[in-house]
Amino acid sequence: MTNVTLKPWDAVAHLHTDEDMALYLDACFAEDPGDGSLIRAALGDIARARGMTQLARDTGMAREGLYKALSSEGNPEFTTIMKVVRALGLRLHAQSANANREPGVSVQ
Repeated sequence: MTNVTLKPWDAVAHLHTDEDMALYLDACFAEDPGDGSLIRAALGDIARARGMTQLARDTGMAREGLYKALSSEGNPEFTTIMKVVRALGLRLHAQSANANREPGVSVQ
């Protein structure tokens, strides 16, 4: 029998471009169960891919505070989410649920 070595999957390893990050966040909006957990996780992954230290500088927040807010136990305020989204160069927009497209995220 062959030994198989598994490594934990990390989305950060696949987030190379702004488009990758926007599509990932968009997919998490579409699949979120309604509690924001996937959106928060996606923002945390994108923040780690971009660099948490630089994001902390860009948002004016403490690095540790960002890690905590975007963790699975975090419950960030909407103002924090908006600071993070803007600092990441993303833009949120709303769309009617009756439209053919899912709610989206776009790169500025």
